[in-house]
Amino acid sequence: MQTTRRQFIAATALAAAAGVAAADPRRVAMANETPESPLNRPIIDTHQHLWDLGRLRLPWLSGAPEKLQRSFGTADFLVATAGLDVRAVYMEVDVAEGDHVAEAEHVIALATDPAQPTVAAVIGGRPGEDGFEAYIRRFAGEPAVKGVRRVLHGGVPRGHSLQPAFVADMRLLGELGLSFDLCLRPGELADGVQLARACPETRFIVDHCGNADPRAFFAEQGIETDKPPGHDADQWRRDIEAFAALLNVVGKISGVIAGTTSTHSRADQLAPIVNHCLDSFGPERVFFGGDWPVCLLGASLREWVETLAAITAERPAAEQQQLWHDNAARFYSLAAR
Repeated sequence: MQTTRRQFIAATALAAAAGVAAADPRRVAMANETPESPLNRPIIDTHQHLWDLGRLRLPWLSGAPEKLQRSFGTADFLVATAGLDVRAVYMEVDVAEGDHVAEAEHVIALATDPAQPTVAAVIGGRPGEDGFEAYIRRFAGEPAVKGVRRVLHGGVPRGHSLQPAFVADMRLLGELGLSFDLCLRPGELADGVQLARACPETRFIVDHCGNADPRAFFAEQGIETDKPPGHDADQWRRDIEAFAALLNVVGKISGVIAGTTSTHSRADQLAPIVNHCLDSFGPERVFFGGDWPVCLLGASLREWVETLAAITAERPAAEQQQLWHDNAARFYSLAAR
């Protein structure tokens, strides 16, 4: 049975009272010790992309950078995570209309194979459109399926997520115990806040730190930029704080590595974004996402792990444990291993 919002909030409150949100009892004892590098500890990557171009159609790839215009499978992911102890939650890849069932069936098979690093899935879909209810009810009973995402930037008009049919389908996800990943442009985060307020029984995840542009924070750090930022830094901060004020919303620390430049330290570029998200949501409502292979536009997956580890190195060991593993294990009801 999927975890409901009330169960999630109750579990979070109990974990906070105990001082540790550890899903695996074997690691409770280490939670308050000196922080261990994520390179040497179990990681749950909540944003793993896989695509087989012989199996699925991805129309958006035709306009993507050339390095992404090939298939990326489990074997490639294992190479990317070599030396790391990673379990992954698959994230839908914006397949063509008509391919959602094939995508869902494929990743369910992966997630139910104990030999695979993929242990759960967030599947694609078209909330607000005819046929979505029948589609999602078909897969809602699958233990491996934890939620749904539809990318709401690129080809989707502003305000789409606030249409009555879309809101109704978000409420349906809550009834089914499924979450929804919010992938929005920074200028549209307020729509996501309004949607989450309208659906208090549905759990939402803010992907990619609200798609913050590192350049928006360069001036504050005295870093020169080669082009204007994509949004206002202060408005982004206010929107993240508005999300964090809603108990049915969590933040995913992911994606932003792809927007870094090669001229300055990645940790310096991303620290204002990461730290604001961590401080706003608090230690019990954040988790890590690799966004591989899209992260390759800025760094390798291992380099992203190293960058985030550097940014969070001074935070308490228990908070680091929550970020890298325990919050995701609880949120997605992943069994300890």
